[in-house]
Amino acid sequence: MKKAVITIKDIADALGLSTSTVSRALQDSYKISGPVRKRVNDYAKLHNYRPNLMAQSLKNRKSRCIGVSLSSIPNNFFAEVISGIESVAYEKGYKIILTQNFESYQREVTNIEHLSWYAADGLLVSLSAETTDLSHIKKVHQNGMPIVFFDRVSNQIKTHKVVADNRGGAYKATAHLLEQGFNNIAIISSSKELSMAIERFEGYEAALAAKGLVQDEAYIKYCPHGEMLLEEVETAIRELLDMGNPPDAIITASDRITINTISILKKFGIRIPDQMAIAGFSNFSSPEIIEPALTTIKQPAFEMGKKAIELLIHLIESKRPVSRFEKIVLPTELQIRKSSLFPNN
Repeated sequence: MKKAVITIKDIADALGLSTSTVSRALQDSYKISGPVRKRVNDYAKLHNYRPNLMAQSLKNRKSRCIGVSLSSIPNNFFAEVISGIESVAYEKGYKIILTQNFESYQREVTNIEHLSWYAADGLLVSLSAETTDLSHIKKVHQNGMPIVFFDRVSNQIKTHKVVADNRGGAYKATAHLLEQGFNNIAIISSSKELSMAIERFEGYEAALAAKGLVQDEAYIKYCPHGEMLLEEVETAIRELLDMGNPPDAIITASDRITINTISILKKFGIRIPDQMAIAGFSNFSSPEIIEPALTTIKQPAFEMGKKAIELLIHLIESKRPVSRFEKIVLPTELQIRKSSLFPNN
């Protein structure tokens, strides 16, 4: 026999309180005394009370859905971000609608439109590699849609942003390679328009400058389609290897670029790290199973998703307009393995 669902009225009748008192106590209202709040919440927990989210949605004109716009779900980094988002959404009673732009500006435009049509309460956005015009996002934001950017962010819209310490991560990886004795360090990155690509280049350049080295433009390669095309990575590597003074190390700026670079180097018969060292921004769950074990700049992807949705829910549920916004920069971690170690070290 199915167990009856307990309601606010049931709790009120059992405790001899009004339904409004119980409702406020369950919302942790300061208008209700501490002992009464505890009494109500203890009873609710004991009897497995669950709020009627459908009724709340109708009353508050909220869907309790959050839209997420990102490049690609089959990506270790974004998979961890989604797990962080879901961990908070589940606890707070929100559903998540995921969309993928596959690094296409037009897909992103369509996805943002669809999410607004489905009346999402707010959006979490990581920009596509092709996006420079944010008019589609500005439009929904100006119409009252709360938005939080994560990972690939923009300053064109005044709101919260959550990113990894891209500058610091690239700096540490470059400095490590220099300390190992590699002096000709290349970097293969995503679209030069992306915020994270810009920051990673800045960290790479700063580490070279700290050693009195001037970066060689020929060692800097971008994948305009955000590494979605294997041919772009292969072209970048061919150009590096065909140089009169080819690099002896490469920093790769994403999971997909990293794994494609390793695959292409092996296809070309280049030994890692003997002929080419590798350090990559990556969130592989087991980088040590790659041969040789991969040195990674690990990003706090789960924490990024968790923090981004916490900030968004605060915007959604705030009783007053929010005018102060934060840019949260989460630390990265350089994890050194064989792929970046000088052969004689």
